[in-house]
Amino acid sequence: MFIDFGIKDFIDVLLVAFLLYYTYKLMKASGSINVFFGILVFVLIWLIVSQILEMRLLGSIFDKLVSVGVIALIVLFQDEIRRFLLTLGSHKRFNVLIRFLTGDKGDSSGKAEMMPVVMACLNMSKQKIGALIVFERSIPLENIVRTGDIINANINQRLIENIFFKNSPLHDGAMVISHQRIKAAGCILPVSHSLDIPKELGLRHRAALGISQETDACAVIVSEETGGISVAYGGNFHLNLTAEELERILTKEDSRLL
Repeated sequence: MFIDFGIKDFIDVLLVAFLLYYTYKLMKASGSINVFFGILVFVLIWLIVSQILEMRLLGSIFDKLVSVGVIALIVLFQDEIRRFLLTLGSHKRFNVLIRFLTGDKGDSSGKAEMMPVVMACLNMSKQKIGALIVFERSIPLENIVRTGDIINANINQRLIENIFFKNSPLHDGAMVISHQRIKAAGCILPVSHSLDIPKELGLRHRAALGISQETDACAVIVSEETGGISVAYGGNFHLNLTAEELERILTKEDSRLL
């Protein structure tokens, strides 16, 4: 009896820690970390008042505030909650289970498929031509694709360079690559408002980080100012990459970028 209770209690603590950790990550990525700590302080005061001090009048007031506050938090942080559910559903372990149940072995993204992208980024880097290329993974980017012009073409180095050429009408937007096809160009991405982004990084980097925070997509950025090549994935930057480093990132077996 005591052993069963101990195991359940341990699992309960792990689940609470897991939820708190992911909530902390989402709040930090969205720039709402102070709100997260404020909520923790409020909950701590509520537990002390109602459970330890057993102040019934003040405890009942806190109970009402908590019941209303939960609904208010759902309304205020609906984007963060949606992002959490998308992240949970697209987790690699769940994807493996889904592919096992559906019999889908997944696509292998080899060097041959990625080399046109790598070479295009390298050439644009030398000429300091800005570019933003987003690779769709398990979370569909149909809403993003609809904001741009449909291309639906094979991945081609010259096509990529022509789209991002400075005089091209599509060079300011993002290109979306999905299932070994260039789906669209000139797409609009959500911009990250994180305060941790270095000030020298421009709007392309903020847009790349934004899509990597809201989905499991991987975004490649070529800076128009410095020519530096960077990658945003999972809400993090990999800055100033060489062609070899970019190739390694895009051809990881577990990335399944194409």
